[in-house]
Amino acid sequence: MWRGGALLTPELAAAAERLGFDTAWIGGSPAADLSIAERLLEATERMRVATGIVNIWTAPAAEVAASFHRLEAAHPGRFTLGIGIGHPEAIDERYRRPYSALVAYLDELDAAGVPSDRRVISALGPRTLALAAERAAGTHPYLTTPEHTRFAREIVGPEHTRFAREIVGPERLVAPEQRLVPGLEPGQARAAARRFLERYLSLSNYRRTLESHGFTAAELDGGATDEAVDALAPHGSPARLAEAVREHLDAGADHVCVQILPAREDPLPALEALSAELGIR
Repeated sequence: MWRGGALLTPELAAAAERLGFDTAWIGGSPAADLSIAERLLEATERMRVATGIVNIWTAPAAEVAASFHRLEAAHPGRFTLGIGIGHPEAIDERYRRPYSALVAYLDELDAAGVPSDRRVISALGPRTLALAAERAAGTHPYLTTPEHTRFAREIVGPEHTRFAREIVGPERLVAPEQRLVPGLEPGQARAAARRFLERYLSLSNYRRTLESHGFTAAELDGGATDEAVDALAPHGSPARLAEAVREHLDAGADHVCVQILPAREDPLPALEALSAELGIR
């Protein structure tokens, strides 16, 4: 389950755990103190908690590392640190040489004793995906499609399918986020999806990735075509939403992070239906 941090409550995490969801991904840019992760871990028994993602420009590595060790001491093996560079439109003049900044951040995490197999990198392009394979447990791509998942798997390496049960081993994890819109009325579902996608389709890193993996600029401009919206935010019955999850798994994902839209509506009915359809409860 992937949900923006402001909307991800301990009660929701506990309910999702009862439905069989094994990881709560904290969306947005959680603060370096990771207090939200702490609350979610305290509210659940077995569920993993992961950040999707801590932004390297706004969360100092030293503070994040100290927070990681605090969580690890209290909840051994249940927290995974997801980090990333965000996008240039949200960062001021600091957003320079982002790859070098990410490498330096990883160096600080290493020096502070954060194990590489307990962190993932939000990666889209080949260079950052290769870095995720070299210096992390794998990658957590955002706003991608099964085509990108297939591309990421080829770079990150052999499939690893037991992330939910044990610490990630030598193989590398591919854990894409996938947006889902429950509902059978296409017009309403597409309207909700477009409201969500509007901001992201104006951001350079996402546009560049999408245009490199099956979409044309014309398909994404002006609110995007119906076909592009349906591909980026599938809608429909629980069976159709489960099919969208399986498409990532078939493309090489180990672990799919589902985000239910509209984001501010109660996701539990959709999560419950999806749990039943996937047989994970």
